[in-house]
Amino acid sequence: MKRNFDDILLGSIELFCLAAELSSFTAAANAAGVTPAAVSRSVSRLEERLGVRLFVRTTRQIRLTDAGRVYFEQSRQALSQLVDAERLVTGEQVAPAGLLRISMPTPYAHYRLLPLLPKFRELYPDVQVDVHVSNRNIDFAEEGYDLAIRGRAPTDSNMIARKLEDAELVLVASPDYLRRAGTPKKPEDLQAHECIQFELPSTGRKIPWNFRVDKKPVDITTQGGYCCSEDVLGIVTLARSGAGLVQTYRFIVEKDLQNGDLVELLPRFGGTSRPFILLYPHARHMSLRVRTFVNFLMENLGKDAA
Repeated sequence: MKRNFDDILLGSIELFCLAAELSSFTAAANAAGVTPAAVSRSVSRLEERLGVRLFVRTTRQIRLTDAGRVYFEQSRQALSQLVDAERLVTGEQVAPAGLLRISMPTPYAHYRLLPLLPKFRELYPDVQVDVHVSNRNIDFAEEGYDLAIRGRAPTDSNMIARKLEDAELVLVASPDYLRRAGTPKKPEDLQAHECIQFELPSTGRKIPWNFRVDKKPVDITTQGGYCCSEDVLGIVTLARSGAGLVQTYRFIVEKDLQNGDLVELLPRFGGTSRPFILLYPHARHMSLRVRTFVNFLMENLGKDAA
């Protein structure tokens, strides 16, 4: 096997990552026990090797360039894997440690995963969790994420997909709206109602509503004067405020249904669901913190939890 890195280059990569994390050559030097000039030389050595600028430098601060950000995410991940591999073979890593990065959509973050994180960190206090809450699809390689939760299986064969749950959908509205507009009795009645829309960020299309008619799943296109994008919780807030009907996940509105702030509609046409899936790249060596977190999610949210 050809040798691509010498000790000096590996040290330069470590100092570069430290400077990127701390946004300062001086802070990186203090943390590493070297001089700021040594950090600067290491970064310059990398920039010369790569043929790109990694930092934009001013008299007061440094910040990563676009190329520097990509190199930082990849290098940090590689260095972390080296540390994990060393601990694994020496038997030192009896508990997971290090930074874990996960991306997930808004509703699943607020109503499912974020409430579980204190329990996870109580069990594994040496793991720091960086949570990206967004409905945007992320790029694992370029953005340095370990895991993602999404509402559909990937087309990329390099990804592992594990279903966390099939989340039940429910149609709801506020009592105030129903007093004004009446209560629909069948899916066809929705055409005469204010149906709050959600636009998928990935396609720009409004999501059809799902029902069961004669025991068969049916998608119905609805219309309305309200539309939200990006944050799906916005449509629920509108429904609570009396703006109209909305179809959403039952786990979001469970408490509203219990206390009467929202009313479930067309229950005999319900029972449909959408999946939430845990995604992560195929890897010959998965770090202990990622493997531990995957097992934790499957035990607390996945089919294993049943």
